[in-house]
Amino acid sequence: MDLKTLRALKPSEYAEAADGYRAVSDMADAARESIGQQITKTMRKANEGEAAGAAQKQLKKLSDNFHYTQVECGLVSGALNGFSSEIAAPRRRLLEALEDAAALEYPVSGNGDVTYPAGGKNELTGDKIPGGTAVGNNGMLGPGNRRLHGPDSNGLYTPGTGTSDIDPHRGNPYSAKAQDIADRIAHALREAGEIDERYSRALNKLKAAPGLKVDAKTWADAAADTKAVGDAAADYLKDDIPLDKSPAARKDWWDHLTPEQRDEYLAVYPDVIGNLDGIPATVRDEANRENLQMLIGQMAGRNDDDSQTKLAGLTGIQKKLNEGSEPPIYLLGIGDEGNGRAIVSYGNPDTAKNVSAYVPGLGTKLDEEFAEGTLARGLDTAKGAQKYDSSSAAIVWLGYDAPQNIDVASKGDAEKGAPAYNLFMSGLGATNEHENPHLTAIGHSYGSLTVGTATQKEGGIPGVGDIILLGSPGVGVDKAEDLGVGKEHVFVGSAENDPVTMLPSRRQAVAGVLGFFGGGPLSSYVAGDIADPGDDDVWFGKDPSSEAFGARRFQVDDGPRPVIDGEGPTPAHSNYFTPSKDRVSADNIALIVSGNSQEIKVDQPR
Repeated sequence: MDLKTLRALKPSEYAEAADGYRAVSDMADAARESIGQQITKTMRKANEGEAAGAAQKQLKKLSDNFHYTQVECGLVSGALNGFSSEIAAPRRRLLEALEDAAALEYPVSGNGDVTYPAGGKNELTGDKIPGGTAVGNNGMLGPGNRRLHGPDSNGLYTPGTGTSDIDPHRGNPYSAKAQDIADRIAHALREAGEIDERYSRALNKLKAAPGLKVDAKTWADAAADTKAVGDAAADYLKDDIPLDKSPAARKDWWDHLTPEQRDEYLAVYPDVIGNLDGIPATVRDEANRENLQMLIGQMAGRNDDDSQTKLAGLTGIQKKLNEGSEPPIYLLGIGDEGNGRAIVSYGNPDTAKNVSAYVPGLGTKLDEEFAEGTLARGLDTAKGAQKYDSSSAAIVWLGYDAPQNIDVASKGDAEKGAPAYNLFMSGLGATNEHENPHLTAIGHSYGSLTVGTATQKEGGIPGVGDIILLGSPGVGVDKAEDLGVGKEHVFVGSAENDPVTMLPSRRQAVAGVLGFFGGGPLSSYVAGDIADPGDDDVWFGKDPSSEAFGARRFQVDDGPRPVIDGEGPTPAHSNYFTPSKDRVSADNIALIVSGNSQEIKVDQPR
């Protein structure tokens, strides 16, 4: 990047090239969508057999090729736009400096050195101060314009002798201006060179070999490509993303972007936009589907147990997305941090009047069970709610690290997850098209503690009107009214055979252990009962289903007995959402989520 190159460069040509790549990306996306939603589905219905299966495989391959083309061309477009935008500033400064030099009739060399004429008078010698050449960057004089040293013992100034330096050009009225111009030219060239190198590195990664097979490794490479372009465009794009703003401010930012700018952010930062609360659900879904594919590629290339566990969860979610559902499925968040992140909505949460967000608990992580089992709870809730009000959506929110083992005895994970949950709920309110949407927070198992903890943060859970606590070991407060929505809007489902809802309080647990070692099981029970004869405290506070807590307990099935009925230690703990296992509970949940809580079947408190 030299003076001649920067002066001749036309940023608009790179912007035009970016538009061309974006058009190719859009066409590839349209082609992929046509294959997936029209051609493949039609063939699947009309044809069966070996030939049809082979055709389906070829169509899948073609769809993958279009998808890869869409992603890579989107990245090329983003990089070219970034270069066009960033290079414009140093080029403008170069042209301004050259214009100033031309106006003063100072010649400028191809290296950016600026020559200025003689002028002024040397007070020591009486000679006219000579002209010179100003070299940018370090401000030193050019070759042939030596500094004189002196004076020597005879009072003379000679090159290379004496004890101090003087500038023979000092006092020349033209030298300072020439030096300023030279410095501006050098600065513009340095900045342009850095920009050129940065984007060149990123663009050089965006190459595909002829005959490329689009597989997991290819998507891992695409993830690396995305990071490379994202790093290059950080000053141009990422620094403008309002990460430190409220969801409402983020929505306003997104709403004021041009379609071209939105396309750039989706292409270069799908992981950021897809997980940014305050961005519309359809946009997050689009971004996260792209990021999901790249995450699968990354996890497939790793052999450790954690990556393979997450891979099973990611591929399971991708399968659900490809199969589709009714209500439609939206991927509102995805990531590999911690135990994995996944936020899935059944129904569009921006257009639905009633929206619930369910926080799972102990043992939940991004794995195969999450994709097959936990998500099914969200689908069942959405289907049930839509029976009573079609404008309903249900979300499964794994936006935190749920405890996996002994951590369940601590509030630490709930404390960490609560702020993230509140930010997400604030985002739902910001993007929902209804003036006063009906939002319901659902916490199951340890997730109920996370919900309870979220209510205790400043302002409570944004926008929430109802809270449902299922299989709860306590929520961190002793009264329903402390949850901030009014005790009549706090609902509790606790199965009689769910041992999690009957965990002993800390005081009971300590007394029980001491009693056990002092006199065996009977002494343990008696000691625990004496320690807390009220019998309405559980591990994390007052039992939400107790009369003292004051919530509205609804009817649920007793569920299978632990161990005795041959279904494991806590079978009743997992049945609340599932109509085939506990229809009355699932129906009560659906009534609350759909805004018809007055019709639930109530139960007596414990």
